[in-house]
Amino acid sequence: MSENSSDLPGVGGDPAAVPVDAVVDPAARPVRRSFTAAYRSQVVAEYEAAPRGQKAAVLRREGLYQSQIREWTIARDALTRDAGAPGRRHRAKAAGTDDSGRLRAENQRLTRELATSQAVVEIMGKLQGLLVNISESTGTPRPPTTR
Repeated sequence: MSENSSDLPGVGGDPAAVPVDAVVDPAARPVRRSFTAAYRSQVVAEYEAAPRGQKAAVLRREGLYQSQIREWTIARDALTRDAGAPGRRHRAKAAGTDDSGRLRAENQRLTRELATSQAVVEIMGKLQGLLVNISESTGTPRPPTTR
């Protein structure tokens, strides 16, 4: 018993015969998870309190990686370390002190690039003149100018 492609729904036959729910998006976009600070601290505390053989069970149950727990632990420790230190006031930078050096260095770099570009254009002009002289001496027709 052979089956024609026209016997299949949607192939060679009526396109309306294809059920709408049969179309599945093969590239469904994954949803990025986000975690609250309370959840993070709870999981880190549970992970640290777990005995040596049970730490992986916590990770599997929560669907997390050890690197996430490590990052969350480092962030927690940094917050507690910074909370004990007195806050430092930032001074406003004097206007133009840091910018002038940066601008001067950028100006020098751009000047060098301009000199290099000018040298390249000059060499290309000389090369074009040389090629025109060579083509005239060999009797080949002159190439059209594009300018």
